[in-house]
Amino acid sequence: MNTPELANSVRLTGDAVEILDRRVYPFERRWVRCTTSDEVAQAIKDMVTQSSGPLFATTAAMVLAARAVRHRPRDLALKELRAAGDRLVATRPTNNHIRDAVAAILAELREGDLAEQVEAAAAAHDQAYRDRSAALGRHAAGLLPDGSTVLTHCWADYYLIATVQAAQEQGKYLEFVCTETRPYLQGARLTAATLVEMGYEPTLITDGMAAAALANGVADVALVAADRVTLDGHVINKVGTLGVALAANRFGLPFHALVQRPDPQAPTPADVVIEHRDPDEVLHVLGVRTAAHGVTGHYPAFDTTPPDLVTRIVTEKGAFRPENVKEAL
Repeated sequence: MNTPELANSVRLTGDAVEILDRRVYPFERRWVRCTTSDEVAQAIKDMVTQSSGPLFATTAAMVLAARAVRHRPRDLALKELRAAGDRLVATRPTNNHIRDAVAAILAELREGDLAEQVEAAAAAHDQAYRDRSAALGRHAAGLLPDGSTVLTHCWADYYLIATVQAAQEQGKYLEFVCTETRPYLQGARLTAATLVEMGYEPTLITDGMAAAALANGVADVALVAADRVTLDGHVINKVGTLGVALAANRFGLPFHALVQRPDPQAPTPADVVIEHRDPDEVLHVLGVRTAAHGVTGHYPAFDTTPPDLVTRIVTEKGAFRPENVKEAL
């Protein structure tokens, strides 16, 4: 089974981190080369990479940061390494992948060569994420009836790849409908392209068609990732997710959200910072202005779906009703 290209979109070399630029993929295969952790942080902030990409970029950036300070006194080196981690965490506050990656690496530091320890911890964290995603994918595939059509929103990254691979291993035939996902078109470019790589012919719809697709039987189930799930079962994901959930609920269709585990540091949505990006971004598509001059934009990058609209939250430990998601910890 071939591994899709976007599953390996961050490369750590001897002196740099190379990140596949998802802003132009799949039309261009352009790699952004970062030689410092600060350059990686800027690339994450600029949306060069999204979804699980920032996790892998962060672990690689921490390696760069450790290499840069490895010959300094240990207390100073640790201080600078923590500061580099703080700058990475600040880039995308809603998804906790970056926060958890930095914390996991710093927790493994002992006496000895700092760069070697960070590199080992980074590799271990990356592999653990892939393993947990594979487990999540098996549980998610079990919820998808053979022959069903799945509506996706935005780009679920490793979760989607693992789910599709598991469904294929289970011998299930699926079809997919993808929302385009404004303003970056992750659904049109990333989700759709990856599904094509995996042997499917997905159908693309505009974001505004999601409710009609569910009402008219174009799709049987909605499946999205979650950037964060709170302990009380709220799902925080790319803006537009709430609309998909409302439509699925209205027309009696399942709405499942994928996340490795709920965030123990977020008991409720009030504990999650919702990132508001530059409003100018919604006035453009792929660098071309699509709004009339004199128009202003509004861009909360994420929305919050309440538990009563969610059928199952699928984690590495299994699929849970939202009110029971704490059991996944």
